Amino acid sequence: MEKPIFGGHVSAAGGLVNAVANAQKIGARTIQIFGASPRQFAVKMPSADSIAAYKAAIAKSGIGSVYLHAAYLVRLGSEKESLRAISIKNLAGHLKIAEMIGARGLVFHLGSQGEGSKENAIKKTVAGMHAVLKSVPGKALLIMENSSGGGTKLGATVDDLAALFKKAKTSRVKLCFDTAHAFEAGVLRYEKPADIKKFFDEWDRKIGLPNLEVVHANDSKTAFATGADRHENIGRGFIGLQGFKNLALEKRLWSKPWILEVPGFADEGPDKKNIEALRTCFSG
Repeated sequence: MEKPIFGGHVSAAGGLVNAVANAQKIGARTIQIFGASPRQFAVKMPSADSIAAYKAAIAKSGIGSVYLHAAYLVRLGSEKESLRAISIKNLAGHLKIAEMIGARGLVFHLGSQGEGSKENAIKKTVAGMHAVLKSVPGKALLIMENSSGGGTKLGATVDDLAALFKKAKTSRVKLCFDTAHAFEAGVLRYEKPADIKKFFDEWDRKIGLPNLEVVHANDSKTAFATGADRHENIGRGFIGLQGFKNLALEKRLWSKPWILEVPGFADEGPDKKNIEALRTCFSG
């Protein structure tokens, strides 16, 4: 079995085509980018020229898969209908960009359930995803990311994700597994390969591992079960290099792209050093 392809979240500032050059600088074979600002509800669409330049560059790049990451503001499960409406519109805008550039899909955070019940938030989130997919026909996937827990964030547990996935009932909804989030949510330690196997056995039983689209490979700046969402460079956090070596033994994850969202050793985002640190965990 071939080992995973590795890459990172790279900047597309100044034009989508710049993401390709930034990916090549760090030796990424899979990438994630922001198609529009992640910190505002307004979505600016890329120009036809920008898309054409990007497509020409990506075709020659050797990059195997591209993902977009949605804005952090989205709250599909909110009790506030005005917030839900603007979240649906925003998510649809980002998904449309993913479709326009031929990306695999759009990774998004499920956000907080707010003041309502979890059951109601799950129902509203599923209805929101359906609304987004209906407004953006095509092949681009809508990819739910497991959360770091804390507060009333949805999607920290396999059971949460399974409930959302089963109710969605569409082949265009998939999942992203974030290593740091699972650790910070208190659902997975990486000290024992047997615990890792047990976790993914549960995932496979309740969701299906074929529905896991992509892995976010991040060390954690905070300790187990803090509920925080703070990423660290590979081997420098509380998961540690041995934790990633143990995770690398889970060969059912080798067919997934592994994307880094780390601060970088020069605080400039994912870099060659992090990719190589991750790659070493799969040696031998």
